[in-house]
Amino acid sequence: MTNETDRHSHSGLRAVYVNTSLKRQPGESHTALLMTASATIMEKAGVTVDHIHLLDHQVPPGVYPDMTEHGWDRDDWPQLWQRILAADILVVGTPLWLGEESSVCRVLIERLYGMSGELNDKGQSIFYGKVAGSVITGNEDGIKHTAMTLGFAMSHLGYTIPPQADCGWIGEAGPGPSYGDALDDGSRAGIGNDFTQRNTTIMTWNLLHLAAMLKAAGGYPTQGNDRRAWQAGDRFGYENPEYRS
Repeated sequence: MTNETDRHSHSGLRAVYVNTSLKRQPGESHTALLMTASATIMEKAGVTVDHIHLLDHQVPPGVYPDMTEHGWDRDDWPQLWQRILAADILVVGTPLWLGEESSVCRVLIERLYGMSGELNDKGQSIFYGKVAGSVITGNEDGIKHTAMTLGFAMSHLGYTIPPQADCGWIGEAGPGPSYGDALDDGSRAGIGNDFTQRNTTIMTWNLLHLAAMLKAAGGYPTQGNDRRAWQAGDRFGYENPEYRS
């Protein structure tokens, strides 16, 4: 149960859920169902939640902030980026295909990578002080492999990854129902699965706790990770003689 202290401590946080389903319509996405379960926990904790269905927008592949400057007629990424930048928490949702994240998910990672040159007011990666996790669904193996891929990518950019930062559901091997599909007995595939519910809950609260701690601390200290200091010749933040060759 969420008490008033929990609600107060998280009410200043913002989260953005980016669904990289291959389904053109958001309402057809199975991944969205599990993402909503996590988002509901956040909303009950007082977090402001934003949802982005990436295929609702024109986001071409590439590793630049605005791909209209590189041959594309339209790019909605600059507007979406402002919504992602405003969030303390990023949750990426993807289906599994051949054991990997979707092609749409790879576009998202590329576009996030395209912002890696941006710095915060401390001269650190613009992603410092933010946390990230992933939600993965499918009816084939690959949840942990995909969570590993996404976790590394987001950590490399500068997001902080808490413990148990992923959750997911997969059906039996071979063709079969996807998450939330109606079954012959009247139940819905995956809904109520104890393992999935547990990991979704733990992931969500660990994202909340870590985001709150980082925000309260003002992010990371600048010693040793200020890119502007490096460029200015102060290679170790305070020119510590211990590190000089």
